[in-house]
Parts: sequence; C-alpha cells; structure tokens
Amino acid sequence: MDAQLGLGLAAIGRPAYITLGRDDDLPADRSPAVLRARAHELLDTAVDLGIGWVDTARSYGRAEEFLASWAGDVTVSSKWGYTYTAEDPTVDADEVKTHDLATFDRQWAQSRELLGGRIALYQVHSLTPESPLWDDDALLHRLAEVRDAGTPLGFSTSGPRQADAVRRGVALQVAGAPLFSAVQSTWNLLETSAGPALAEAADAGFRVLVKEGVANGRLTTRGLPADSPVRTAAAAAGVGPDAVALAAALTQPWASVVLSGAVTPEQLRANAQARGLSVDLPDLAETPEAYWATRGGLPWA
Repeated sequence: MDAQLGLGLAAIGRPAYITLGRDDDLPADRSPAVLRARAHELLDTAVDLGIGWVDTARSYGRAEEFLASWAGDVTVSSKWGYTYTAEDPTVDADEVKTHDLATFDRQWAQSRELLGGRIALYQVHSLTPESPLWDDDALLHRLAEVRDAGTPLGFSTSGPRQADAVRRGVALQVAGAPLFSAVQSTWNLLETSAGPALAEAADAGFRVLVKEGVANGRLTTRGLPADSPVRTAAAAAGVGPDAVALAAALTQPWASVVLSGAVTPEQLRANAQARGLSVDLPDLAETPEAYWATRGGLPWA
C-alpha cells in the first residue's frame, strides 16, 4: 500500500526558503498576517484533498503559530533543535542548531503551549552522526520521560551521511526501550542514499516520513531540463513532474508519509496527483556529496 501524502510547513512559516521560483509563489508582502492567511488556505486545501498529516518545527518561523490558529483537524508532527533567530519576522535569518537539554525543554514547552495535545510526533531536528545528543545522558533520559508519558519521539536527518544517522537512531535505546519510533529523511530521485537504511527502519517498526521529495524544486518544471525522463513520464501520465517525483517516493515500500512542500493551493493540488500514480524511471541519483553541495548552494528567496 502506498504511503500517505502529507503537508510540510517549512516553506510557508517564514518569509524566505530555498525552494526554486519562490518569488513567483508568494507576494512581495510576506508579513505574518499574509503568510498566516496563505498557511490557512493551504491547510484548508489539504483537508479538501484528504491530506491528514501536517509537519512543522520550532524553527519554521511562525509555522506552529499558524497551525495553532487554524481550526482544522489533522495529525501533527513537529521538531525541536533549531532556533530561528530573526527578531524581525518579515526577513530571514540563520537557524542555529543546538541539541542540548536546555533547548529541548524550552522548545518542547513552546510547542506544547501552541499545539497542546495535537502533537502526535515530536522529532529531533536534523540529527547527524556527529550530534552531541548521542552521548548526553541527561538529555536522553529527559526525552525518555516524554516518550514514557505518551508522546512518540522521532528524528529527522540531512546531509550526505543520512544513512548513518538513521541506523544509529533506530538502534538507540534508553531505559531499556527504543527512544525513537519514527524517522524523517530526505529521499528523492536525485538523493536515494538513505533508502536502504530507511527500509531497515521500517522493518524495525518505525514510521518513515519523506521530506524534500521534489528536491526543493529541482524536480519540477523550474529545475528540470526539457529532455528529463521525469518530464517525459509526466507528459505521458498527464501530470506535472512534481507528481512523478512524489509518486516515486510514495511507492517506496518503506515509506509511511511523503511530505509536500507546496506554498500555493495549486501546487498542492498538483502534488496530490502523485497518489496512485505508477512511474518507471531510470536511475537519476547523484552522489550524496554532490546532491548536498548543490542543495547547500540554493539561494534563500
């Protein structure tokens, strides 16, 4: 059975992001009120499309706030570990990653204040093999307290060593039980390296969430050359390349939720055409190092 399509709020909770063509998708006025209205429009569209999972994070600008002020009913996952540093919410600023106890306690309280019991999964944001979390006993036991109180915990990954982080997170036990029960990783037609580790996670009973399924716009008409096999397959199926790219993720046997990063209702409707779509494509994967180097060079806009 294919995974379900979800909606990620990374690109709508803050004024700038690294999605290609963003200036065409959002108005020049990206004040909190304008972004809130767009976020609510997207969330309403998601419900109309039968999309029931929404993913956010403390560092996605005001995304948690926008979700909290919306009246719909969806399953919510959020993340801690990055702090969005912009004092002026109409401009972008760096995110600072801190995997320590103080950051967890502060951000967990902030997420609960906004979202309360709606949080179905709380994830460590961008956990890497080098994170200090692995050896921080105080933090690990605090996380285990939250796990034992009934909130499932997970972690997201990024970078060329995603597979290493996935395997280490799946194996991590605290107080005699696995600390995590879900993982969220980048997987798309250009970056498939985490696939085997994600399959192992699914075999271990983990929920697997896929992010960046269209590679921040690189797997859409804005990023693909005219002769791309993705565009050829899309034309044959009567859909956009974005739907073909997301269909490739949705049909991975280990995937549970594949997140759309749409910022317009039209994009979300186009993404939703991936459901039930069967695709047959050649191997388009880049090396992880090349993929992440390109991603790191995408401009914030």
